[in-house]
Amino acid sequence: MLVLFGLLVSFLALGTAAFFGEVLGGNGIALIGAGLAVFLSGMGSTIGVGIAGEKAAGITAEDPEKFGRLLLLQALPGTQGIYGFLVGFLAMFRMGAFSGGMNLTIDQGWQFLFACLPVAITCLVSGLYQARVSIAGMDIVAKHPEESGKALILPAMVETYAVLGLLASVLLLMFAVKV
Repeated sequence: MLVLFGLLVSFLALGTAAFFGEVLGGNGIALIGAGLAVFLSGMGSTIGVGIAGEKAAGITAEDPEKFGRLLLLQALPGTQGIYGFLVGFLAMFRMGAFSGGMNLTIDQGWQFLFACLPVAITCLVSGLYQARVSIAGMDIVAKHPEESGKALILPAMVETYAVLGLLASVLLLMFAVKV
């Protein structure tokens, strides 16, 4: 049964790949990659900044003097959206979207798509988890404002993996994708 399910998934994946290759061509596939980098990382940042902002608003309502320290913790999950935007811009630049010279093969389109995935996935996930750690840091600031430096270091550890995703995508776009 598991083998049949595996075959079904394989045929579905091959059919989807063939569909995208035939209908969209290399340019379309590459643009999907750039779009995913921007969209997924932006989604992680949007949700992360939003839920961190909810927590910050609650603490600020109790003690308005903590607003500045909380604002920094709220803003931290927003960096992932910037990383995805940079990769999306770099991908479009490398594929010739700004110079009007886009004529990518299907293979090149897939290379662009896969080069954009590290930042898209890591920034989606790290934006959400960095918000959770930032919220925990806000609890530290609420109870012990003098420990706000420690509260900033904790979410910065999650940032490390967003930066690694950014670095992986940039290196892939610069050196692995053949245009």
